[in-house]
Amino acid sequence: MTRMTMIEAVRSAMDISMARDDNVVVFGEDVGYFGGVFRATQGLQAKYGKTRCFDTPISESGIVGTAIGMAAYGLKPCVEIQFADYMFPAYDQITQEAARIRYRSNGDFTCPIVIRMPTGGGIFGGQTHSQSPEALFTHVCGLKVIVPSNPFDAKGLLISSIEDPDPVMFLEPKRLYNGPFDGHHDRPVVPWSTHPLGDVPEGHYTVPIGKAKVRRPGNDVTVIAYGTMVHVALAAVEETGVDAEVIDLRSLLPLDLDTIVQSVSKTGRCIMVHEATLTSGFGAEVVSLVQEHCFYHLEVPVIRICGWDTPYPHAQEWDYFPGPQRIGRALAEIMKA
Repeated sequence: MTRMTMIEAVRSAMDISMARDDNVVVFGEDVGYFGGVFRATQGLQAKYGKTRCFDTPISESGIVGTAIGMAAYGLKPCVEIQFADYMFPAYDQITQEAARIRYRSNGDFTCPIVIRMPTGGGIFGGQTHSQSPEALFTHVCGLKVIVPSNPFDAKGLLISSIEDPDPVMFLEPKRLYNGPFDGHHDRPVVPWSTHPLGDVPEGHYTVPIGKAKVRRPGNDVTVIAYGTMVHVALAAVEETGVDAEVIDLRSLLPLDLDTIVQSVSKTGRCIMVHEATLTSGFGAEVVSLVQEHCFYHLEVPVIRICGWDTPYPHAQEWDYFPGPQRIGRALAEIMKA
């Protein structure tokens, strides 16, 4: 085991994958010589050369379109969209081409690409550097959508994604990149510390796609979250003392419905937490599934704690985030029923 930040874990996953398979290539804006805006690819070009880790023009549609063509010819591209907010020019390529190649070719072609993108807020980046667009991908058949919450999962899930034969959207929460993230505070204590977050194996390992993780067992209420909000939920539960079970989804598509149903059927109460806006956020799908599969076990309606239904606020970023106080109030409210 080695102590790693999430950035280091992501870099290690790409390094190991490139060493194991010459077909794995990494490219995107500034990922080569510069090592990426968050340094996730630092050192890869020096180690593997400019044909396997290289810079691209500022053209997200070109990046993804090129990756799709490479994948059809047997390569395994792992590309970076510099911020999740920048993926919209490539949305057509992702949803109309990458997601459909297996079906349209009757299985003759697959599209083994990974599209990495920093997601969410935490750097006061405003509306064009802080969005959480995961729901735009979970609506698309043919894609897999991953949001890790810690370095161990980030590395294992990224290796699994690179080895997967189909396209994977890999969303990396920026607030967790360099840790430590203190979920007890509504505002950052040390927003960009260099201290490591977790123990991570140095070698090759995988974390299964489509399997959630119970981060804290409990009996009174189920709290479902992913990414940064897992840490905030755990902090809120600790502060309130509620015997809550906290589930880290890790994989949004495919979704581990069995773990959710088993937990909510036991607790009879459910709170869904995510950073993205409330309306049409991914939590709405989870709540619908809980209602459909756990109706006769529910003691009270499911509660959602999410971002505001507004354009992403710059100056009010840390008020926009669901914090432990908001989750704590929801826990108190749901336990009264």
